[in-house]
Order: sequence, then C-alpha cells, then structure tokens
Amino acid sequence: MTRIVVLISGSGSNLQALLDQAAAGQLGGDVVAVVSNKAEAYGLERARLAGVATAVLSNKDYADRDSFDAALMALIDGHEPDLVVLAGFMRILTPGFVRHYAGRMLNIHPSLLPRYQGLHTHRRAIEAGDAEHGCSVHFVTEELDGGPVVLQARVPIFAGDDEATIAARVQVQEHAIYPLAVRWFCEGRLVMQQGNVFLDGVPLPPEGHAGD
Repeated sequence: MTRIVVLISGSGSNLQALLDQAAAGQLGGDVVAVVSNKAEAYGLERARLAGVATAVLSNKDYADRDSFDAALMALIDGHEPDLVVLAGFMRILTPGFVRHYAGRMLNIHPSLLPRYQGLHTHRRAIEAGDAEHGCSVHFVTEELDGGPVVLQARVPIFAGDDEATIAARVQVQEHAIYPLAVRWFCEGRLVMQQGNVFLDGVPLPPEGHAGD
C-alpha cells in the first residue's frame, strides 16, 4: 500500500477529502502522517479524528529556510513515504527539498495553471474579467506553481461573484480531483519522468487531463 504524508498549514479541507477516500478504500494508499508548520491548523484535528499520526514543525524555530526544510525532510522521511501531498502548505520550498521528492510530490493550486501562479488567484481572475476559473493538480518542481499539470477542473465565473463565492465553487472541484490524482499515483498509473507527466503510459498535454 502506498504510504502518503500530507503537509498542511490550515483547515485541511483537501486533507479531509483524502482521508474520506482512504476510509472508503478508494484512495489506493494510506495517509500515514500529517505534518503542519502551524500548531493551530485545524487539519491536525481532522487527522487525529481519523487516527493518523500528526506532527508540528514551526518554521519560527529555525534560523532560515534551509535549516527548516532539512528538519522537515528528516521528519517526513521518518515515515518512509512513497508520496508527499501538499494540501494548503503555505511555504515556498527550497530547491534541495523539491529535488529530494522529485516525481513523488503533488500540489493543488486554485487556478487554471499556468494562469495565476502564486497568491490571490480568485481576486486576480475577477479583476481580469475571466469567464472561467478552476484548480490544477501538479507535480512539484523548483518553479513555484510551475510543475507539470496532472489534472484540472474548470468552474464558471458569474457576474456579481466575489472571491468567497468563487473560492467555494473551486473548492468543490479540488475535493473531487485531488483524491483522483493521488489514486492514479498510488495505482502506478501516474508518473513524472524527465519533467513530463504520463498517465497509463500516455504523455499528458501541458494543461493535464481534463477533469470536467
């Protein structure tokens, strides 16, 4: 069974989607640990309720990003994961950390990448007058939100929508596509090789597999 470590910083709604799928026997792997850089993150309680090991590693306890990432890497590796899943982990990772987990670390980003890398994606979509928005699951590389896309889901933007409305609409799709991408990885169907993503041996296009 694929061993999964999930990194969080906040409420952990995507973590909950993964835990629910695992409990139903639909994830293809086990969430063996949840690690947060914030002790108050509600996602830690979600993990405890599911009987999953938790740990808190505060970046405030480390002098710099490199030392924090080294400690985080040691903590993660203690659980011998096959896959590291970023679920609202609000840290920019060092190149060495990313390389260590190359091909076995996934992230979900609330935009249709490569649009709107970084923060405030919903606001930026509204300000740009976009008719649609969405979310993207991607492998993590050294480029922030720039790794190859696995799967995307699209949602409409309606006149009068605010950030909260769009965020809620996108989150529904996140909870659908993230567990699916994780399952593909656990089943050996999804791999990244030399910067390219393959599903069932077939290379995916830059925007990933259409999830809608």
